Amino acid sequence: MTTTPTGGTDSHAGTGKPLAEARTTIVLYSDDATTRARVRAAIGRRPATGLPLIEWIECATAPAVLSRLDAGGIDLAIFDGEAAPLGGMGLCRQVKDEVYRCPPVLLLTGRAQDNWLATWSRADAAVAHPLDPMILARTVAELVRERQGGLARSTT
Repeated sequence: MTTTPTGGTDSHAGTGKPLAEARTTIVLYSDDATTRARVRAAIGRRPATGLPLIEWIECATAPAVLSRLDAGGIDLAIFDGEAAPLGGMGLCRQVKDEVYRCPPVLLLTGRAQDNWLATWSRADAAVAHPLDPMILARTVAELVRERQGGLARSTT
């Protein structure tokens, strides 16, 4: 465990792991490497104070995403709604139907007017292009906190 300046320990809520050891695992799906790089840069190493560092799993194809989600251990998925040949909206709807205990999905839409499609796809949240780093990081932090709170309740 890490030691705080007051001599106590600093553990990450919901995981039981020390904050220094805990990780938030995010699957990032886009066929565009530039989009993936922009998302990683916007969110940074951690989306907010008090949350663990992010471990990124980048996927350029839908089969890679499905394989990784089936393996488990994912805290959040971020899907590019503009990806091809299978867009993030269709993939989101599929994983919400097929993946047991599907992690929350953040959908990146092409424009704010497309955010209604996130409802159809059953995404947990949507952020429109152009990506605002503050909005993206805040949304990721909210989804991670919700997920960790739900996992903590389901294990007790």
